[in-house]
Amino acid sequence: MPEKFVVDGESVRGLAKLLEETGLTEIEYQVGTQRIRVVRASLPATFSHYAPPPPSTPSASPSSSTQASQTETSAPVEAPASQGETIASPMVGTAYLSTEPGAAHFVKVGDSVKKGDTLLIVEAMKVMNPIRAPRDGKVKEICIQDTQPVEFGEPLIILA
Repeated sequence: MPEKFVVDGESVRGLAKLLEETGLTEIEYQVGTQRIRVVRASLPATFSHYAPPPPSTPSASPSSSTQASQTETSAPVEAPASQGETIASPMVGTAYLSTEPGAAHFVKVGDSVKKGDTLLIVEAMKVMNPIRAPRDGKVKEICIQDTQPVEFGEPLIILA
């Protein structure tokens, strides 16, 4: 019978932090027959153009769809490049606008940000991934709600 593999969450977080600090895209660690491989997506987190998919339920009323499906109502209308740069989700996960429930949001509409400032966090597989400003700018729009599930490529914030 094969040996049971126990994943140490702290080790995975440490490897993920090491990836971020060094700029590597993957790292592998092995002890005996147990091996952990952590891979970071090498795709950019910003996109100039985004066309959201058409709504799947056009007959839903705005008031009921706000509560029932935030992803339907929070997907913004296409943001032309002249209106700003769309910061899109680099992964599937849950978006958080603050460090904890009830805390002040990282940014709000109208805030000026510097390159590298944390705009929000996307949690994927229990790992908190900060989404940082790719450049200096001003927050023109926040396209998602706190604790909202997000898809890869979904607009999160528009910077002017």
